Amino acid sequence: MDLDTGRLLARYLEELRPTVPLVALWAHGSLGSGDYQPGRSDLDLIAVVESPVTPTERLVEIHRGYPELLHCSFIVRDELPDLAAEHLTWAYGEFFHRPVTPVTRRELHSFPVELYGEAPGALLPPVSDTELNSFILADLENYWLVKTDGFQRWLMDVWVDLGLITVARARVTLQEGRLITKAEALDLLAELDAPARVVADIRARRYGMQGPTLGRARRAMLARRFVRAAIRRTLTECA
Repeated sequence: MDLDTGRLLARYLEELRPTVPLVALWAHGSLGSGDYQPGRSDLDLIAVVESPVTPTERLVEIHRGYPELLHCSFIVRDELPDLAAEHLTWAYGEFFHRPVTPVTRRELHSFPVELYGEAPGALLPPVSDTELNSFILADLENYWLVKTDGFQRWLMDVWVDLGLITVARARVTLQEGRLITKAEALDLLAELDAPARVVADIRARRYGMQGPTLGRARRAMLARRFVRAAIRRTLTECA
């Protein structure tokens, strides 16, 4: 990781340790896979704690002192085996509860960044291929496919970026049993007949490059149409 990110994470750990009963702190996602882009990629963290924590004023204050790209879920050690459990999470500038998905758990076993305490392999039960594939198929059908019913959200960068990348990554995991980076997903999208100008737009935004001129409405229509068709094809071929 780059020096500034390393310093930021060291400071976060220093502030977190006296505040919560910390057992371990791990990073996953692009930081672990080698595709991390400073200032553009999320900093995805998992804090394992000995007992439940609440969003105290101090904990909120700590997190507001960091970029909104820093996200952290707090998992009680005894709840690590429970795939359905929802955990206190800081993301997008607020606290809420959500599960730690099988994809995140597989990332933590495949390419973790260990910041404090024991490694994921020592604490976190592995995720089977069946559990991983079942989650991905359900996520595509019950979440992403439903989100293609509307149009307005596809005018936003985040939906375009995540929609296309999620479809590509899901397909590889379902067919080959491996996780791929966002960079690999962007390369794969061409083989999936994704609209080239939309893919170029995503790549430019992620890597700070010069992108194509593409109106938001046109981009939204192309992205939404592709994601819907690609999910339906994946569900038919991989279910």
